[in-house]
Amino acid sequence: MFDTSEREEIREQLTMRARADPDIVGAALVGSGALGQEDEWSDIDLVLQLADYADEKKVVARWTKWIDEQFSTADILDVMAGGVRYRVFLLNSSLQIDLSFFSYGKFRATGNAFRLLFGSPNPPSAPLALNMDNAIGMGWLYALHARSALARGKLWQTAMMLDDLRNQIIALACLRHGLNPWHGRDADRLPQDELQALQSSRATDLTWGELGRSKEALVEQFRAEVEFHDPSRARSLAEPLKILGAAAR
Repeated sequence: MFDTSEREEIREQLTMRARADPDIVGAALVGSGALGQEDEWSDIDLVLQLADYADEKKVVARWTKWIDEQFSTADILDVMAGGVRYRVFLLNSSLQIDLSFFSYGKFRATGNAFRLLFGSPNPPSAPLALNMDNAIGMGWLYALHARSALARGKLWQTAMMLDDLRNQIIALACLRHGLNPWHGRDADRLPQDELQALQSSRATDLTWGELGRSKEALVEQFRAEVEFHDPSRARSLAEPLKILGAAAR
């Protein structure tokens, strides 16, 4: 397990290398490190701005090789979003390093958690908002598959579909309360009565009866969220949600 002093030392080395790399013309901290809100479990989030002449793939490969040699990488994961590569490193110490390789014209703040280290960022843009329509659509889709999985006796699939349905409910609830809906980051800040309802709707074991009870409770919670966000859509969904939430026979 890494400690905070190791994390700070690695972050300083990453920053120094970025300043010395002719292919990097800007860098910023994002996430908890940018806000001074790190704890012992926080990772390193560093955004890099590529020079307009830089070859992104070669820069990424060079940085990947250097990080592995310096800090011992266990594995990497690439996430592509908006034409930007987010390379996630898992070190053997379990420390996570997120390096974002922004092209010269895309380097900018996309939220409040942005602390410029050097360079000239482009004008900031708003963070990507939760697609409410998609969250509602995915919610009823998970409910539908939970119903069919349970009817077929596929208890593990049912549990997975119910977990996915609950995630959509949490995202919609966070949106309703003005909280960050992404990856459950603000889920713990939801009102206690709502958290208790979500907890109560979890199946206590993987049995047909418990999963059926969980499905019924979650579909009702989902219906209430849809009603708040889009009453017209809630009316359209009323009958199928009633069927999906009904006790299985």
